[in-house]
Amino acid sequence: MFSFTSLQSSKFRLPPFSNPSSIPHSLRRSSILSCNHQKQTFKYRSLCVRALDAAQPYDFEAINNDRFEKSKKVKIAIVGFGNFGQFLAKTLVRQGHKVLAHSRSEYSDIARKLGVQFFTDADDLCEEHPEVVLICSSILSTKSVLESLPLQRLKRSTLFVDVLSVKEIPRKLFLHILPPEFDVLCTHPMFGPESGKDSWESLPFVYDKVRIGDDESRISRCEKFLNIFAQEGCRMVEMSCADHDREAAESQFITHTMGRILEKFGLESTSINTKGYETLLNLVENTSGDSFELYYGLFLYNKNAMEQLERLDMAFESLKKQLFGHLHEILRKQLFENAEGFEESKNIKPVFPKLLQNGGDAVEPPSENIG
Repeated sequence: MFSFTSLQSSKFRLPPFSNPSSIPHSLRRSSILSCNHQKQTFKYRSLCVRALDAAQPYDFEAINNDRFEKSKKVKIAIVGFGNFGQFLAKTLVRQGHKVLAHSRSEYSDIARKLGVQFFTDADDLCEEHPEVVLICSSILSTKSVLESLPLQRLKRSTLFVDVLSVKEIPRKLFLHILPPEFDVLCTHPMFGPESGKDSWESLPFVYDKVRIGDDESRISRCEKFLNIFAQEGCRMVEMSCADHDREAAESQFITHTMGRILEKFGLESTSINTKGYETLLNLVENTSGDSFELYYGLFLYNKNAMEQLERLDMAFESLKKQLFGHLHEILRKQLFENAEGFEESKNIKPVFPKLLQNGGDAVEPPSENIG
């Protein structure tokens, strides 16, 4: 390697140019061209090298890295900035995405604290041309929210995403209301502000690519949005909307139903809680935090919910019959086990235990011989 601090002026002979205009612009600005009939001589200006390891005028590596990071970010508009919308916004902002928000209620102060730009007017929100519109409204108001958005102010390739607990209804609404140029992604993060407050690791995230354009940019945008949840460690589950609703009715709807039954039952902590009882208390806490509107939406917009309620009712009746039937067998055995004492036992009235409220005195089981 040569080491030097400077070079004196030197002349460089370049190959002849057929046309002076073909000389690179950077050379023409810093050189003098002299022509004659036999040859063309190019005189280059002085070249000074101050140091071989001198820094480049720009940090190309940092610039390229910054461009790569920005290419992974998405401009997301959250429509419906309530409890769940704010819950998602925290993670979106932390990952570096640009987040906008709009809601019927005033959430400017909360949005400012979260690093979210809040818009009270939906027209102003749409004129920001978000890449993704994330619908976080309630199930019951989804139709009216979609119809109220000024879709003409959005780019025609905008991606619409929902995070509702049912999937068939929003899928039909999106396909019916949105122009065919818009992309549609139906998703369901199967966790909320309570169950996902510490981490999203291993929590299921269900999605269905209902309508995604063939353009590479639109496919990439969809993947970048899904990567938000994959990056947090969610268990990504691709599933059709119909399959989701059928399985969710067997899991989520029953979970919410049992939690609300136990809440109305008045389940309270005791000084001798078992692990199972703690699980029930946690169930009540997790489900009672959600609005009744959400629970009603799970019932109203999932055609499989009624079937689950009927099965639950039948299961409860079957359990009661099993209990009372077992009790009947015990009393019958006590009454008729001794044929010789049957006549004696006719005058004795059996005592049936009454069902007592929680906290009442325990009823002693019948004795082996009531005679």
